[in-house]
Amino acid sequence: MSVIPDPQHARRLDAVLQSWQQGDAVLGETVFLHLADLRNPLTPEAAAEDAEDEAREPTELAAITVQVHGIVAVSQTCDIVRACAERPYLEVAPLVEVSEADLPAIKAGRYARYAGLPGLEGQRLVVDLDRTMTVEKSVLLGLKVVRGVRNDAEARAFAEALARKRSRFAFPDDLRPVLDRFRRRMIEKHSKHSPEGDALRALHEIRLAASPSWDADAVSLFVWFIREPGDDKHAWPTLLDTWLKLITPAGRYVGVDGLVTTLDDMTARDYVTSDRLDLDHLSTASA
Repeated sequence: MSVIPDPQHARRLDAVLQSWQQGDAVLGETVFLHLADLRNPLTPEAAAEDAEDEAREPTELAAITVQVHGIVAVSQTCDIVRACAERPYLEVAPLVEVSEADLPAIKAGRYARYAGLPGLEGQRLVVDLDRTMTVEKSVLLGLKVVRGVRNDAEARAFAEALARKRSRFAFPDDLRPVLDRFRRRMIEKHSKHSPEGDALRALHEIRLAASPSWDADAVSLFVWFIREPGDDKHAWPTLLDTWLKLITPAGRYVGVDGLVTTLDDMTARDYVTSDRLDLDHLSTASA
């Protein structure tokens, strides 16, 4: 049976929603829900729930509540502002606190799991995209909104982070040992105050291409290190040589080459036939 919201309440809620956009946040300790199988708890919260309720059937699923620092709207803005009678739900993700060392890599979009919010970076709060929750829009009534993204460029970057989480390329499993030393170097140096760390933070993105294809018996790798135009203060040729030496061809991976370049100097074909290499992509199964 369909439920028609009270017209007066719906109009008031719709008016409030017109000021909301994707990336808006509500700060303050709040609960976030996920479903767990208490026979096989995977989080401390699920394990604690199982221990506290001895009367619970061991096969019963449970809704686990976790305290988080706030929530962020991840639904598209056009869906948020649609009339609540027509679209009563929106998706939110939790805000989590990260270390000062991890923040630069997250801000630069190096981790697919997290999305940075420029409006909250002073508090070291980022969005955990591994978790989403559906709420009714009326939950937002009376809550104070904080702008997580403050202009078109920041809004576009946040939308790209959301899209990358769902659409990123799945690199072959046998690539992991080939990139292992490279991965460790990127993670270790990214937050360091050193010439190499400064250069890594200055990169727009790192992209990887395979020739002739990822499923070929013999694959040559090409790494694109994309910097901003006019950034000539770093020793790019030396850094490129250092980074490429960390990639160890093995198995069907027979060679590696690369280039430090800009988006202006790449062709459209170069870009669309390569895939972004986030630090999440570089992690091994046990990392």
